[in-house]
Amino acid sequence: MGVLPSQTIRTMIETGSITGTPDVSEDQLQPASLDLRLGPIAYRVRASFLAGVDRTVEDRLREFEMHRINLADGAVLEKGAVYVVPLMENLTLPDSVQAVANAKSSTGRMDLLTRTITDGGTEFDRIPQGYAGPLYAEICPRSFSVLVQAGTRLNQIRFREGQSVLSDDTLRALHAEDQLVDGVAHIDEGLGFSVDLTPNTDGIVGYRAKPHTGVVDLSKIGAYAPEDFWEPLASNNGQLILDPGAFYILVSRESVTIPPNYAAEMAPFLAMVGEFRVHYAGFFDPGFGHSSAGGNGARGVLEVRCHEAPFVLEHGQIVGRLIYEHMSETPETLYGAGISSNYQGQALKLSKHFKDFVS
Repeated sequence: MGVLPSQTIRTMIETGSITGTPDVSEDQLQPASLDLRLGPIAYRVRASFLAGVDRTVEDRLREFEMHRINLADGAVLEKGAVYVVPLMENLTLPDSVQAVANAKSSTGRMDLLTRTITDGGTEFDRIPQGYAGPLYAEICPRSFSVLVQAGTRLNQIRFREGQSVLSDDTLRALHAEDQLVDGVAHIDEGLGFSVDLTPNTDGIVGYRAKPHTGVVDLSKIGAYAPEDFWEPLASNNGQLILDPGAFYILVSRESVTIPPNYAAEMAPFLAMVGEFRVHYAGFFDPGFGHSSAGGNGARGVLEVRCHEAPFVLEHGQIVGRLIYEHMSETPETLYGAGISSNYQGQALKLSKHFKDFVS
């Protein structure tokens, strides 16, 4: 029981539980998840929606569609608009397997609200046991307009059998055996993490997205000057005031590790701590920051959006938690070990589309 590793996901592809048009490729496999691909058509819709019980996404598109966009040769998804894109992948899950989807790390750092919806779905990003049908991505660019094309990978999916989440007592025992975080482990319904507002060597504690920028082509890596899209931030004696509606890239104070037999998902802290959200992307693969995969701890990048009122973040304030899960078995390849892993050993870091910031 647990999160299914890449070798089991490969078997699901071979046996037809996961299919694709075109076929699913080997490079979509991650240690504990599968990258999902945008199909060739995007639907501009009037509003976000869920299909609802006994309804299909296709039914709802007939209600909310405004126009269609051909993604075959690439097209711009406009900031502030909502799109639904059929994905190239289709599921026929066994009765014992459920799935959860989430934005990829680079997607979250671009402030791209990307969620998976399904036929009959009543929740975003949650696919029930035995689901058989298509998958769709709902995409809302929040800070930047982006250029995408058929095959672009914005989200990923993870498969589970049975109960996989570690209890706090089990998590404490794991931390005692294989240190999960440097310093004190704050364990309460997961492993808590706090925000780091200590300036780095460039005097920067984070970045705020500029309100009026050009388009980002998501196929280009290391292509954009960060100062054209981001404003570097300095803290005021360990404080940072978040502006309502603004988007920030910050970093956790703690360096975390994910041992090879475990995976983790980042969950926001309780809403009562403040009117802000700390992430879009949520999956931490086995081996992230771990010595077995060439890591020495890696900090969590926080994708922060403030809601209704200005809010003061304090250095060291607990802002979220990591929920650790058992793997059903150790993945054949770990994060950062022999695969393309952009964020192993990371500190404060923008998405892979930007060059390093030069002060």
